[in-house]
Amino acid sequence: MIIGGLTLSVGFLWLIAAILLGGAELAAPGVFLVFLAIAAAMTGVTVIALPDLPALLQLVSFGVWSAVSIAIGRRWYRDYPVTSTDPLLNDRTARLIGEIVEVLDPIDRGTGRVRVGDGAWPAIGPDSPSGTRLRVVGARDGRLLVEPLPAEQGPPAG
Repeated sequence: MIIGGLTLSVGFLWLIAAILLGGAELAAPGVFLVFLAIAAAMTGVTVIALPDLPALLQLVSFGVWSAVSIAIGRRWYRDYPVTSTDPLLNDRTARLIGEIVEVLDPIDRGTGRVRVGDGAWPAIGPDSPSGTRLRVVGARDGRLLVEPLPAEQGPPAG
């Protein structure tokens, strides 16, 4: 096949497809295109080794290598799960439990807004005027559940 004056074998086109699929995986990670990239690379190597391989068998090879790489990947992820030393890493609301917050918009009939750091969150809790300090005890539907501080609670930490 001739592209822009260059003669490329079909095997090299499969390898280019593998590189493009790998790049797409890097651009939008989803841990799936990588398996198709592996399958395209294996098909490219097969076609380079067997240059007269018909197009139908190339597609069958790609399908088989896709199934094999996905099966190996699924087993790998099952046998070697990714663990974190911080289980709350991607759970922002869970990280806020125990924090002391200040009411921004009065909590009236159970709902209002509280200041968390330099931002504001909707809150559910007992009716409280602006400026009241409360403790975060949970979260529901993107809103923080707050409750009054014990009477002996000191000033907020840092």
